[in-house]
Amino acid sequence: MAAHRKSAHRKPKQRPFTGPAARTAATLALAGAATATSAGGAGAAPAEPAPTAAQVRAKVDRLYHEAEVATEKYNGAKEKAAAATRTVDALADEAARRTDRLNTARHTLGSMATAQYRTGTLDPALQLALSSDPDSYLERAAHLDRAGDRQVGLLGSIRRQLSGIARVKARADRETEALAARQAELREHRTAIRAKLADARTLLATLTAEERAAYERSADAAHGGGPVRADRAGTGHAERAAPRSSVAAPNSRAGRAIAFAHGAIGKPYVWGATGPNAFDCSGLTQAAWRAAGVSLPRTTYTQINAGQRVSRSQLAPGDLVFFYSGISHVGLYIGGGQMIHAPRPGAPVRIAPIDQMPFAGATRVA
Repeated sequence: MAAHRKSAHRKPKQRPFTGPAARTAATLALAGAATATSAGGAGAAPAEPAPTAAQVRAKVDRLYHEAEVATEKYNGAKEKAAAATRTVDALADEAARRTDRLNTARHTLGSMATAQYRTGTLDPALQLALSSDPDSYLERAAHLDRAGDRQVGLLGSIRRQLSGIARVKARADRETEALAARQAELREHRTAIRAKLADARTLLATLTAEERAAYERSADAAHGGGPVRADRAGTGHAERAAPRSSVAAPNSRAGRAIAFAHGAIGKPYVWGATGPNAFDCSGLTQAAWRAAGVSLPRTTYTQINAGQRVSRSQLAPGDLVFFYSGISHVGLYIGGGQMIHAPRPGAPVRIAPIDQMPFAGATRVA
C-alpha cells in the first residue's frame, strides 16, 4: 500500500520531442526569445533625434504667439480686476457714508431720549431705537406709531438706512467675490505667459550662436526689422532707422497718434506694458491714441470694436490693423502697406509690412 502511494506521487518521466514536435517546440522557443528580447530592449531603443534648428524656430514662434494670446487675456482680466476693485472701494465708501448718516440720526434720537429721561417721559419707541439689537428693533417697529411726529420721521429714517446699509454690504460681498475670481484669472494668465516665454528661451538655448543669430534675422525680416541706431532722446533705447511714411494722415488726431507711435520705435516689447518706456501690442495702440485724446479699451479683441470697421482696401493712416483669427495682435497703420507695432519679446517697437501676418480686420478710430 505504501509502495503504491509512493509511486502515485512519482513524476512521470519526460520524453524528449522528436520529429515534427521538436521542430514546433523550437519555433515556439525562438518566438518567445524574440518577444522577450523586444520587450527587454524597449528601454534601450535609440532616443528621438534632436529637433532641427528649423523645428526649434517654428516652435519658438508658436510659443511667442501663444504667449501673446495669453497676454491679451491677461490684459482683459487686469482691466476687469481694476474695475472690480473700483466698485468694491466705492461700495465701501458708500457704506461708510450711510453709517455716518445712521449714527447722526441715532445721536439725534439719543439727545431726545436724554431730554425725555430728565423729564421722566422716555418714549417706548426711543427705547427700541436705542436698543443694542437693531434687528429686534426692526421686528418690533410697529410701535413707531406711539412716538411723536418728529420721532416717527427719525425712526423711519433709521429703518431705511439700516436696510440700505444691509443692501450695500450684500452687494459689496458679491463684488468682492467677483474681484477674487478676476484676480485668480489674472494669476492663471500670468503663469501661462511666463511658462511659454520660459519654454521659448529654453528652446532658443539649444541653438548654436549662429543658429540663434539666423533666427533673429529671420524674425526681424518677418516683422519688418532692420538696422537700429541709438535713440536721439538719450533714453538708451534703440530706434530703427526707418523713414516716416509719406502718406498724409486723414486728420490731426490720426496724425498725433502716428507721431506718438513713431516716437516709440525702438522701445522694448514687455507683456502687459502700456508705456511710456515699454509696450505690448495693444498697449502701444492704446497709448498712441491716448496721446491724440482718444480713449481706447485695453485689449486687441475690444479695440477692434472701438470704431468703424474698414476693409483692407480702405485703410488710411491711423487705422488699427488686427491679425490672426483670435484677434491677438494689433498695429497702427501708417500707409503704404506699413504699420508700427510691438511685435514680441526681444523685438522692439518697429515698422513692419502688414502682409507678414494673417490679416483679420481693421478699425477706424476717428
